[in-house]
Amino acid sequence: MKYAYREMPESMKGTFADYSQSFGFSWKEFVASVPSPMFLVTTWKSNGQPNACMQSWAAFTSANRGGGFYAVLGSVNKGGHLYRTLQEQKEAVINFMSTECYDACMATIRNNADEADEITAAGLTAEPARWVHAPMVKECFMNLECRYVWEKEIVPGDDHVLLCLEVLGIHIDEARLGETAGEQGILYNIHHPVNPESGQKTAHDYAGVLVKKIDIGEY
Repeated sequence: MKYAYREMPESMKGTFADYSQSFGFSWKEFVASVPSPMFLVTTWKSNGQPNACMQSWAAFTSANRGGGFYAVLGSVNKGGHLYRTLQEQKEAVINFMSTECYDACMATIRNNADEADEITAAGLTAEPARWVHAPMVKECFMNLECRYVWEKEIVPGDDHVLLCLEVLGIHIDEARLGETAGEQGILYNIHHPVNPESGQKTAHDYAGVLVKKIDIGEY
């Protein structure tokens, strides 16, 4: 049978109400637990230091007109370095990390002072992008050079925005081309699912990799 939920179940009130107020997550996000790509966005700060910001809650899509390829970031904090540097520079690199350098990429969260080189401080290597004014991370297996296109508040007055970047060019390791990526492909952020009948977590947060199961054929 299927359960139906529109309002927060009684079992989730309290803990998850506080969590939503503190971190901005809807309780529905933990019930649905929809995976989203995980990546590191890099920009230059106004003082010339590299900025790095872990992101998820995103989609990648093409435009029918013009043939452009776009990254739509669903939750960019207006008070963070990423938003500020995109307003200043209008360019960025989206870096996809393997499981081997996941911990180093996550370490950028702890080194986010204005004066910090957030890439080097995490034990990673910054190198200049080719087509945009932004650093990219050498250790990441794929780098998408991007320029800012537009932004929109999902809810008027919110402190986060939906933000669109156009992908101008791609760098990708030879070992990751085509069918060769295997279990070292793009990481996905998986919020721990919650059983709304009991209010209990059924797992921890995970970073997962997709495994091909069904051949849906060619276009």
